[in-house]
Amino acid sequence: MRRPIAFIPSPPVSGFHIGPLFFHFYGLMYVIGIVLAVYITRRRWAAAGGDPDLVNRITYWVVPAGLIGARIYFDITTPFDIEPKHVWWGPLAIWNGGLGVWGGIAAGALVGAWRVHREHASVTVFMDAVAPALLVAQAIGRIGNYFDQQLFGKPSTLPWALEVSRAARLNGGIPASDVRFSTFQPSFLYEMIFDLALAAALVWLGHHTRIRPPGLFALYVAGYSGYRIFEETIRIDSSAYFLGLRLNFFVALVMTAAGLIWFLISQRRGRLAAKGSAALAIGVLCALSAGCGQPGPHATAARPVPPAAEARIMR
Repeated sequence: MRRPIAFIPSPPVSGFHIGPLFFHFYGLMYVIGIVLAVYITRRRWAAAGGDPDLVNRITYWVVPAGLIGARIYFDITTPFDIEPKHVWWGPLAIWNGGLGVWGGIAAGALVGAWRVHREHASVTVFMDAVAPALLVAQAIGRIGNYFDQQLFGKPSTLPWALEVSRAARLNGGIPASDVRFSTFQPSFLYEMIFDLALAAALVWLGHHTRIRPPGLFALYVAGYSGYRIFEETIRIDSSAYFLGLRLNFFVALVMTAAGLIWFLISQRRGRLAAKGSAALAIGVLCALSAGCGQPGPHATAARPVPPAAEARIMR
């Protein structure tokens, strides 16, 4: 298959050296994403009448919790991708990559809600303040997927198709029939654009409508999950399948519905609605940590993937 006339070139490097140290753009993008998320949340929380320094104190808890949750999620769902193997500390080797975005969001949100409650501040208002910031952080993180040549979709000849190096094609979980292609759908780019657009939409809604908290966070859950329904139809990396479709497709459907139901309940007035919204919030966050992203230990029998290929993929 010949390459299209126009395409996004593959990255020439994946990082840079400072003396003997090598810094991966992948990790750098996540650091930048966290910094931006803190900055945006501080401004939004202050605008809501909160103490912006609370965001800093919460961050000290949320970031480690998010990393731990993301790693636990990865270890549980893809034990065959843990590197190095056959050593007791392998499941802890986060420096070798291996994070699950759903587990990170769920753990970070639960710990963050607990800390905000301990600080005697409004958990629901804080959740609405942080929702757009999370999307910006996720969008910046997806830039790292470009430099690591990860999370690309089906073969494509579109003018914005992504060129993927042969090494990345051979080690990226691409089906054998697709290895001969050199340009693919840049699904990471689609997600980055969607995340930024949804973040802007949530900010606009917060300024121009009377959405009761945590309505914006519920729309974040529903919106991001809704996008994943589409993304799961174009991604070709390793995954468990159910009824001929990626398992994540069905989980995204469930999470989209849960987010919309959560939003509707949160907008109803009354103590019963508030209690129902809180209970559903806990259920949604727990489901996020248990339901989407990585295949199980038997999922790759029909599509084997080298363990190192997806080790750093943030799903």
